[in-house]
Amino acid sequence: MGRLIFLTGPVRSGKSARAVELARPWGDDVVFVATYRPATTDPEMDDRVRRHRAERPAWRTLEAVEDVAAELRRLDPPPSGVVLDCLTLWLSDRFDRDDEAILAAWDAQLRGMRAAPWPTVVVGNEIGWSPVPESAPLRRFRDLAGWLAQRTAAAADEAWLLVAGCPVRLK
Repeated sequence: MGRLIFLTGPVRSGKSARAVELARPWGDDVVFVATYRPATTDPEMDDRVRRHRAERPAWRTLEAVEDVAAELRRLDPPPSGVVLDCLTLWLSDRFDRDDEAILAAWDAQLRGMRAAPWPTVVVGNEIGWSPVPESAPLRRFRDLAGWLAQRTAAAADEAWLLVAGCPVRLK
């Protein structure tokens, strides 16, 4: 059964760097799963994607795949470990679906990660620590992100909160 580590925290808290640090000892066959689907209409996000690509090791990369667990099972050679960055962008890519479909899809991914023979780090974001958003879509997104994080932490062997680059073990 695959080991699952969940890293969560606010934006720019050091989660991605910590995920890479945890995965480096797993060898050269780590697979990085980037969940953002780049849009050519947002130069600032395109620049973020370029920076993220430049900052991570020369691992194999899967970008914006629909079924992460299935894609990982098909890889040859299989990964020595996986970093999925990030859960919040995974949600963004599916936000047009109904809540139950999103939650069920993530539950399936978690089952696949747990069944895999390699360790996985999942990076998420804590977005619910601010005032309640005024718009219904933003409240829905915040709620879904929280529910996905709870499911991930419950399934994880370890859960960590990163604040200002400092990891705090939650479980």
